Amino acid sequence: MQHTPIPAETVKTKIKESGLEKIGTASIREIKKLVDTIEKASGIKFIRMEMGIPGLLPSKIGTEAQVAALQSGVAAKYPDIQGIPQLKEEISKFVKNFMNIAVDPGSCLPTVGSMQGGFAAFLTLSRLHKERDTTLFIDPGFPVHKQQHKVLNLKMETFDVYDYRGDKLRDKLESYFSKGHIHSVLYSNPNNPSWICFTEKELQIIGELANKYDVVIMEDLAYFGMDFRKDFSKPGEPPYQPSVANYTDNFILFISSSKAFSYAGERIGMMVISDKLFNRRFPDLKNFYANDLFGHTMVFGTLYPLSSGTSHSAQYALAAMLKAANDGQFNFVEEVKIYGQKAAIMKRLFLENGFNIVYDKDEDQPIADGFYFTYAYPGFSGVDLLEEMIYYGISAISLDITGSERHEGIRACTSLISMEQMPDLEERLRQFHKNHPVTK
Repeated sequence: MQHTPIPAETVKTKIKESGLEKIGTASIREIKKLVDTIEKASGIKFIRMEMGIPGLLPSKIGTEAQVAALQSGVAAKYPDIQGIPQLKEEISKFVKNFMNIAVDPGSCLPTVGSMQGGFAAFLTLSRLHKERDTTLFIDPGFPVHKQQHKVLNLKMETFDVYDYRGDKLRDKLESYFSKGHIHSVLYSNPNNPSWICFTEKELQIIGELANKYDVVIMEDLAYFGMDFRKDFSKPGEPPYQPSVANYTDNFILFISSSKAFSYAGERIGMMVISDKLFNRRFPDLKNFYANDLFGHTMVFGTLYPLSSGTSHSAQYALAAMLKAANDGQFNFVEEVKIYGQKAAIMKRLFLENGFNIVYDKDEDQPIADGFYFTYAYPGFSGVDLLEEMIYYGISAISLDITGSERHEGIRACTSLISMEQMPDLEERLRQFHKNHPVTK
């Protein structure tokens, strides 16, 4: 019987009680619940890498503005569906300052986190063209976006981009677009779970094909500015956050406040729609909505029945943080660089103990150190590795649930691990390596 940091019988009992048939294919929240019960039963703290939760305190700029808004009585008032004017103005300025993309404030919408923004976009985009019925996911990606498609009973297709970087991406995308059934594409950049980042060449390819085939590109910027290989922190100065918006007007951007601003708990995000798309008419929308104008339909046809608006006080918080960033008084990128520092240490510890990094390159360049990284261990599938590492007090998610075809891999999140836990992580990885020697 191998020695493991968490008593084996405790782990086996809690896995059985969970009712999960296979831990490695469980959802993120199911894994979290399981690990919570094992921690409680064993009294031993896990190295928690399964949840993409901010590990930093929220900015006082946001919390103070929200408190002031609550004290002024906004909790008693419904916010406008399209957002409060000052927030829309600051979103527009933020996109210009940090992306060098010009978008009218009217095309900038607050949403109940990027999750709601995605849900609303999927629903609306699926009704643009009666002859197009499918979303294309450039994977790996956030598993819940596919869950949203299942809830909405929408069709989707996916491919793992690992083998289609650079020029290869053009032919791969065109093989889907040319069939005429794709209405939109979704990807994240930086990518959850792999932390790959599309190069300018790749973004240009995506944009050019979006123009050629009239496909809407949804760009999930949940980790805005967090490719720490470049400094995206100075408003109005290059370099800017890379985006497909430089190459097409067929775009919707989802910008989260959860990671870059550590404001996850208030569930507020931003949906930025190109002015051209916002003001474009799609006659087929009238089969489902009263209006065929895209922006009007998104706001009053889809967002309105979903939630009647976004938290009133949280809009004031986000407006204040964006204004401070726009005015150069709040360096939000500097605040989150700790994630990259932790990733560098963690990746080194994994590599020193027999593991390897799965998604390791952006074309010919090593990926950045950031919020996530992916790893594998010889002789294990990702599903089996995830379950085995539970016995060592290390939790994560398998890449199998992200649309990845690298079935040996696991996604690790750096956010919840403190620097004080690094020696503990190192010891547990050493024990794992000792118990699972690699034969060359």
